[in-house]
Amino acid sequence: MPAPDLEKIAADLESLEETIIARLIDRAQFRRNRQAYLPGCSGFEGEAEASLFAVRLRYQEEMDACFGRFCAPEERPFNRGLPPPRRRVHLPENCLKIDDYNRVNLTAAILASYLELVERICPPGDDAQYGSSVEHDVYAIQAISRRIHYGALYVGESKYRAEPRRLEALLASGDRERLLAQLTRAAVEDRILDRVARKVDALQASAATNTRHRIDPAVVRDYYAAWIIPLTKEGQVLYLQARRPDR
Repeated sequence: MPAPDLEKIAADLESLEETIIARLIDRAQFRRNRQAYLPGCSGFEGEAEASLFAVRLRYQEEMDACFGRFCAPEERPFNRGLPPPRRRVHLPENCLKIDDYNRVNLTAAILASYLELVERICPPGDDAQYGSSVEHDVYAIQAISRRIHYGALYVGESKYRAEPRRLEALLASGDRERLLAQLTRAAVEDRILDRVARKVDALQASAATNTRHRIDPAVVRDYYAAWIIPLTKEGQVLYLQARRPDR
């Protein structure tokens, strides 16, 4: 993608909606299981301070790092000190103009927001299914992170190319509020929110109500409105601030 392909970017983001919703539905089949998030309760030797969730996420990312996952611009890790890739990674050319992809890393906010979301989508209580719970947590949080960072990087670049002089002036002024306002597309955001709510309903339409826990479409819509869309725009600001000047 040597130049932003808006049709492909939009299609990729829409596809990631379905992945995120499916991951959240999978996680919601287990109780909140707060024990899995308590420091010092991982059950692993040598992990006296970590939670089971933290251990599961780190082990997943160590394996992913070996396979080269975090060479992709939109795949930002939640952990530091991960091993280098153990395979040759050949990525297609992209349109991004940034030297260090980790200059756009919103994982801390994503993690905090997700742990709050678990409380809203999962039934209360404890079913002792801690391993399954954190497995689905990891899959969900990685999908959410990929969506946010993909939108931050590629949509940020496409917006820059659409009006470079205006955005350069706002960046030079240091006025973040005006810059965020310039990056906001209210009508597009409303369409995304409505589409997400419809997809949550559609993906659960055939679920057996006596065995499957259904999540409220409004909760996922609210999560997009309060976190996914704002964090994507925050990432666009970070991208534009780190973007190499055109020559």
